[in-house]
Amino acid sequence: MPALTRSRYASPTSPAPRRRQWERYAACLLLLLALLSPQAALAHASLVQAEPAENAVLAAAPDGFRLSFSEPVSPLVLRLIRPNGAVVTLGDARLEDATLVIAAPPGLGPGTHVLSWRVVSEDGHPVGGSVVFSIGTPGAGPPQQATDMADRPVQAAIWLARIALYAALFLGIGAMAFRAWVAPLPRGAAHIAATLMLLGLAAAPLSLGLQGLDALGLPLAGLGRPVAWATGWGTSYGATAALAVLALVLGLAALAQRRGAASAATALLALAATGTALAASGHASAAAPQLVTRPAVFLHAVGIALWAGALLPLGLHLRAGGPDATAALRRFSALIPIAILPLAAAGILLAVVQLDHVSALWTTAYGCVFLVKLALLLVLFALAALNRWRLTAPAEAGDGRAVRRLTRSVAVETALVLAIFAAAATWRFTPPPRALAEAEARPAAIHIHTAPAMADLTVTPGRAGPVAASIVVMTGDFGPLDAKEVTLVLSNPGAGIEPIRRKAAKAGDGSWRVDGLIIPVSGRWTARIDVLISDFEIAKLEDAIDIRP
Repeated sequence: MPALTRSRYASPTSPAPRRRQWERYAACLLLLLALLSPQAALAHASLVQAEPAENAVLAAAPDGFRLSFSEPVSPLVLRLIRPNGAVVTLGDARLEDATLVIAAPPGLGPGTHVLSWRVVSEDGHPVGGSVVFSIGTPGAGPPQQATDMADRPVQAAIWLARIALYAALFLGIGAMAFRAWVAPLPRGAAHIAATLMLLGLAAAPLSLGLQGLDALGLPLAGLGRPVAWATGWGTSYGATAALAVLALVLGLAALAQRRGAASAATALLALAATGTALAASGHASAAAPQLVTRPAVFLHAVGIALWAGALLPLGLHLRAGGPDATAALRRFSALIPIAILPLAAAGILLAVVQLDHVSALWTTAYGCVFLVKLALLLVLFALAALNRWRLTAPAEAGDGRAVRRLTRSVAVETALVLAIFAAAATWRFTPPPRALAEAEARPAAIHIHTAPAMADLTVTPGRAGPVAASIVVMTGDFGPLDAKEVTLVLSNPGAGIEPIRRKAAKAGDGSWRVDGLIIPVSGRWTARIDVLISDFEIAKLEDAIDIRP
């Protein structure tokens, strides 16, 4: 900001009060950035079902493993930890829709094993977890592995790099759009725009390496390892970083050209690349239906660049005064609704898709960040409305007091825009409520195998409250079983709950359902499935199933 006070466009009459005003704006901005500092990373994709199921006891070693997620994922690290603590890296995996199919290593013996996985979701965010299962009699299990925790320095670096990239794309390239369609850039604005775009050219590849560190769970010191950069490039964020670099190169090329049709065309390409870069990855772009959400992200990003990028050059024009400032203000006032209306419409659409339900605004971290951003936006829109309907006309008429007030308002708007960037960058670490809803809806499942019969029990959703149970019965050798009757019995002696008995309705092809079932509390329940094979034979299959809160 000191460059503003030393610019030849600055007024020489009262530098001290203006300097103090800018210092107050900077202090407010720093406070907002501190309040919006990132927290521990959370997952954006969720495990829906695992085979073998959690805590399953298998009679024999499985041929492979299946991990079904709420959205398509790419494997990063897959390991099997044997009962003796030996770690086997699993490399043979393929993706079938949203299910990761993993080949089991040979020689799996009896005891308790841990399948440890780390994948990257479609929106570019890493997520990890483990599934515990046993072969034969459950044992003590392998030695406890280190908990997968987010590296705070890596998270902070990702957040700062994201803010720098936003500033470069929106303020730098937005200034090129202002130059193309509103007015020439004042010298100070041109220098700042060039500096921001050069900063973005450093932040884009750096954020790619940081994305790789986060995906692999490596510390900041691992930034020099080639695997971090290769992993970051392999995620969906790789396309965003590449398109951001292209946009910034085009922005610098537009700045180097004389103002005219050629530079306007280059600025238009840079603006399009900016919108495409932001739409290429992220949880908003990955939300369904993508034919709607990706164009909405594109329009939102382009609108932000057109509005936010115009603030600094317009403010410097107003400080300089004269006919050029009046002409710039008039053109900006006429063109800005073209950017604001799509920006607001796209933002509302994306909020509806991501929030899923109104209560998510105050019950989720994503919603809290949204409320912070919304509060900043409301102040920003209020200032914009004040500028347009109370200050613009007097300023165009040459009212010096209106010009000064408009200049101060533009400076505050710029600080608010930077704070909004900080809030938006924090979304990198918060799962959207729609993803949380998908995680809450994932079922609990167990496989029970005996000699006369076997059953797969799935409880949806796998948490306390109203649920539906699906039961698939087969013979002990995996053959079809036309049972005469199937009954589900759930009990939780530890919670003092006696057996809840429900007869299942036949759904066809060996499948049975129990609807309208309520599981009152979470915890480990005993599930027993009574299968009436004939009038004289009944098989009782029993195992434990974990119900989430």
